[in-house]
Amino acid sequence: MPELPDIVVYVERLNALVGGAPLEGVRLGSPFVLRSVDPPLAAAAGRRVGSVRRLGKRVVLGLEGDLFLVIHLMIAGRLRWRTRGAALPRRLALGAFDFSTGTLLLTEASTKKRASLHLCAGAAALAAFDRGGLEVLESDLPAFREALLRERHTLKRALTDPRLFSGIGNAYSDEILHRARLSPVRLAQALDAAEVARLHEATRATLTEWTRRLRQEVGDGFPEKVTAFREGMAVHGRYQKPCPDCGAPVQRIVHADHETNYCPRCQTGGRLLADRSLSRLLRDDWPRTLEELEEGRAAARVTSSGTT
Repeated sequence: MPELPDIVVYVERLNALVGGAPLEGVRLGSPFVLRSVDPPLAAAAGRRVGSVRRLGKRVVLGLEGDLFLVIHLMIAGRLRWRTRGAALPRRLALGAFDFSTGTLLLTEASTKKRASLHLCAGAAALAAFDRGGLEVLESDLPAFREALLRERHTLKRALTDPRLFSGIGNAYSDEILHRARLSPVRLAQALDAAEVARLHEATRATLTEWTRRLRQEVGDGFPEKVTAFREGMAVHGRYQKPCPDCGAPVQRIVHADHETNYCPRCQTGGRLLADRSLSRLLRDDWPRTLEELEEGRAAARVTSSGTT
């Protein structure tokens, strides 16, 4: 799912490309992407774009007449900038926004159509999409501490809860926790003052650094390779690859459609976190520490070489 750094770059480039331009019309490739009926989508046609902003993980196009197009990309939704009047891709297209300056395509590379489009009228209606999470880059340490400790969650759960923190998802939470040298399953309430400060700094540094990197990558173009798995990430999407800081193999916890990636040496004191499915399957054979895991792999290699 595109997160804060990705959405910020989308917003910046859209402001440059469509700011002040009239929206000539919206073509829907799938009727299911539109989740609102009042005002009707046709009401947006002919109105100029006054602003493009981020609201959590949503992209909001503010139009004349106090109307707002609210786009939520969810996991597989993406935005593409094309020449004016570009055709809708057959399999992936959800919709096209035609401007005098070009066409913005909304696509989704998934059979589960979760991306959404709403048209709402007025600031109050727009505010209903705000989950209330803290904007970390605009807030100080006390505000961060208050949000972190508001509910009893693990650090991974707290960082990705949109009611607590705005714009942070699965990928960047992994990177933040690795930078902070904190376990993803540690309870937020268990952190001391120094660890909260370290997490606050890691959150700001990670989001700032990746926004800068993506901004430089895109330049004057448009984001075309928006992905949760990026070259240069320390742990996210790097299962069994070496941690860039200590060389230990990155581990993961898989739950439903999401996975948490972490370095056992840097973040958990060498302890392996139980993956529900694997630990249940292996039971007593499940390694509890990084040393046990490496010993098991070494024994497996010796056994394998002896049978060849």
